[in-house]
Amino acid sequence: MTEQQPNGRPVVVGVGTTEVDTALAYAAEEAVRAGCGLHLVHAVHMMPTGPRGTLVPQEDLDLWGRETLDRAVKIAEDLVAGAVPVTHELCHGTPVDVLTDVARTARTVVLEHRHLSRVSRVVNRTVAGGVAAHVRVPVVAVPSGWTRSAGTPVVVAGVDVPERSEEVLAAAVAESRARAATLTVVHSWAMPVHYDGVPVEPAEHARWTDRSKAEVRAALDRLGDESVAIDAEVVVHPGRAVEAILEAAQGADLLVIGRHDPLVPYGSHIGPVARAVLREATCPVLLASPHPHRVAYRP
Repeated sequence: MTEQQPNGRPVVVGVGTTEVDTALAYAAEEAVRAGCGLHLVHAVHMMPTGPRGTLVPQEDLDLWGRETLDRAVKIAEDLVAGAVPVTHELCHGTPVDVLTDVARTARTVVLEHRHLSRVSRVVNRTVAGGVAAHVRVPVVAVPSGWTRSAGTPVVVAGVDVPERSEEVLAAAVAESRARAATLTVVHSWAMPVHYDGVPVEPAEHARWTDRSKAEVRAALDRLGDESVAIDAEVVVHPGRAVEAILEAAQGADLLVIGRHDPLVPYGSHIGPVARAVLREATCPVLLASPHPHRVAYRP
């Protein structure tokens, strides 16, 4: 069941069988800010027929799916209050397969992320990670129950290799401007391997810190916007990237990180840092597109 899409690329929300209110609130705000449509998608598994099939008829599964989607549509319509069109779609297939297909015409895909126990993580992977591994549009994972912090909004960008971080930095700059937010760029560095086991003098440590900060500043300069390089806060840390990024993102409105470039038709995983951040982050995480659509945000 499909309703006609509005003109332009919509913000797509994956509606699951669990909590979705937080993702809907985030996506509705993004759609209104961008002046684009809000499109809700729910995936219903196709059950096998015959003696090995499920005892639940496919018709009942479809009915429950429509009821789930209808509830989400009502919430979304209340959130946008007529400012942008709300459309919806019920599809058959796995959530990752369905959303990967729908994302071809999306501006961005928004999903709600539930924090799982450590045991559950062994056998579960997030839908957000699965979708992001296969699409070229931005994917946002919003933690269940997340609420925006009071005060000046903050966007954090996690940068791996500064000279190869144009997409992450460009996305973070656009998001910070759309929210009138401050921008913090986080980069972690490690000493070369020949320093392993060798005590490092404070002066040498400071030299590597300054060098890393200069590399990030140079990457910001290459965006061609002097105000960005001047206003952005650059934080560099020795050690593991995940801990540095998560610490900086505490209380942030959005965390922007990179991911591996997907292959065709099915891509590689999103990368160990991105996957770890998705599991642990307490704020929305935007997995920047390796080849972003240069869509200007409406103020």
